Amino acid sequence: MKTALLILSAALLSGCSATGKLKSEGIKITDTFQREVTIEENPQRIVSASPSITEILFALKQEKKLVGRTDYCTYPPEVKTIPSIGTITNPNLESLASFRPDLVIASTHFKKEVAEKIDLMRIPIVVLKNQETFEGAYDVIRQTAEIVDAEEAGDSIIQKMQQDVSDVVSRVKTITERPSVYYVIGFGKSGEFTAGGNTFIGKMINMAGGTNIAEEITGWSYSLEKLIQMNPEIILIRKGKKKLFMSSPSYQSLKAVKNNQVYEVDNRLFDLAGPRLSEGLKTLFNILHPIKK
Repeated sequence: MKTALLILSAALLSGCSATGKLKSEGIKITDTFQREVTIEENPQRIVSASPSITEILFALKQEKKLVGRTDYCTYPPEVKTIPSIGTITNPNLESLASFRPDLVIASTHFKKEVAEKIDLMRIPIVVLKNQETFEGAYDVIRQTAEIVDAEEAGDSIIQKMQQDVSDVVSRVKTITERPSVYYVIGFGKSGEFTAGGNTFIGKMINMAGGTNIAEEITGWSYSLEKLIQMNPEIILIRKGKKKLFMSSPSYQSLKAVKNNQVYEVDNRLFDLAGPRLSEGLKTLFNILHPIKK
C-alpha cells in the first residue's frame, strides 16, 4: 500500500565518459545501501526488481535486455511475456539465477539481505531508492539510461516530463480556487487510508492546484470521522473501486459522493517514479480544474 518514488543523485556516478559510453573500468555507483557497485560493461541481460525500473527500460526502448521482472511489473502490457522472479520482498533467487543476468536493478521495498544474497551469487545488483521528488525520478531515469547506454533517450524522456510539470505549474498560478481533495488508498472495514501531507501523492495534489484534506497527517492512516468532518469536494480512488465506495452507507453524506465528484484514477501514475509520473500530475490537474464548456 505504501508507495514511494525513486532517487539517486547523478553525482554518485563515476567512471563514465562525457558521452555516457562505458570506460574500461566500468561505471561505479554507490547505491541506496551504500554499496559501491561496478558495472563492467553495457549489460545485455537485465532483471528488473522494480515496476519503476521496468517502465523506465521500456521507455528507453531497452526492453529486449529484460530477461526477468517481478509480479508487480505489469506495465506496459507486453511485459507479461517476460518471466517473473516473484515478489519484490521475497524473490525466487533460483529463478533469478537461471535467467543468467548481467545485472539486477532493484528499488523501493527491496531488502538489503536479499541484495547481499545476490552478491554472494556473483550477480551484480544495484538498488536505487527514492526521496519522493520529481528530481529524484529524473535522476534514476538518467542513471538507468547511462547504465544501458541510452543517454539521449533518457534526456528526451526527462525533458518531456519537465515540460509537462512546468506547464501544470504555470497553469496553477492562474487558478484562484483550490478544491478540497481526498485520495483514497484504503477504505471500509480495514480502515481509512489516504496520502498525508508528507507523501509525494499529497504533494502532487498541491502541485496540481488542489488542497489535500489530509495535509496535517504524517503517513497514511486516517479516520472516517475526520473524513466526514473535512467533507472534500473531490475524491480520487483507484480504478475499479468507485462503485463500491459510493454505494457504502459510510460515505453517503460526503459532498463529493452527493455531487458525483468521485474519480477513478490509475494509481500507478502517482505510485511509481517513472516516465509516467508527469502524466499523473497532468491527470490530477485536469480532474481538479476541468475546462468549463
